[in-house]
Amino acid sequence: MSDNTDVQLLDEFVVQYNLFRKEISKVIVGQDEVIKEVLISIFCNGHCLLVGVPGLAKTLLVQTISDALGMSFNRIQFTPDLMPSDIVGAEILDENRNFKFIKGPVFSNIILADEINRTPPKTQSALLEAMQEKSVTNSGSTYKLDIPFFVLATQNPIEQEGTYPLPEAQLDRFMFNVILDYPKYEEELQIVKQTNSGNSKSLNTIMNSEDILKFQELIRKIPVADNVLEYVVTLVSKTRPSSHHSNHDMKQYIEWGAGPRASQFMLLAAKCHAAINGKYSPDIENVKAIAKPILRHRLVKNYKAEAEGISIDDIIENLL
Repeated sequence: MSDNTDVQLLDEFVVQYNLFRKEISKVIVGQDEVIKEVLISIFCNGHCLLVGVPGLAKTLLVQTISDALGMSFNRIQFTPDLMPSDIVGAEILDENRNFKFIKGPVFSNIILADEINRTPPKTQSALLEAMQEKSVTNSGSTYKLDIPFFVLATQNPIEQEGTYPLPEAQLDRFMFNVILDYPKYEEELQIVKQTNSGNSKSLNTIMNSEDILKFQELIRKIPVADNVLEYVVTLVSKTRPSSHHSNHDMKQYIEWGAGPRASQFMLLAAKCHAAINGKYSPDIENVKAIAKPILRHRLVKNYKAEAEGISIDDIIENLL
């Protein structure tokens, strides 16, 4: 790190992060990797897509995180009849017959976009500007969103009837694609016991907006060795079938690879992964630890991979 202040701040970050994890574990049982990846996306100022079957506490996880952060939170239930104005807001005629903009639920620090693939692309795209520019444009006027601003979206992978696949441009704006799996047997016992006891857990606020912004700036300042930087760019370049870096698997099974945004996110996430593990600079192991959630929604399989039943995670595993 550049000076003693940054080193002290990084040590403070590790303490705060561990407190945060402990607080979340009061409500959420298990799912350690999922929680870690969601928190990394928050500290890297990124958005996160949570994919899992119903009943795995995706919504509860996001609500718990927002409670422990003490920031404004809005949940938007995406449905087939949802309109863009239901998300960003709309202009109305006030009592003086002047147009007045009424802000929608997107004007909040944390947005839970619940079942984001249930709404048509027209409404999904209402989030694009908010996610990228942190602003909303309506009738020629631009309104800045509150910062920090995160979209934590959930998606059900098994129910495809009445759903609309997310466009690639929207998927690319999500830093992480996090897969939630079923809990272990012991964890499920604990979940059932905890939810039927009648005791509700109250959460303490661990961090506020200023803390998050301070730590986001700190993560960006973490230095990176040239060999790690080159490894990140080479790894992402290998995912492109047309690249001279790509291997046999990529040329055979991948239609489209990851773009430069994947390299940017991967380096940033590796810095944060290093920081939460008490390191002052990331190494190649930190890059490998976060590669899957960064790449899995940015690679497009071809018909050959589909026919042979090869998953994106298998392809990334071979790449690493």
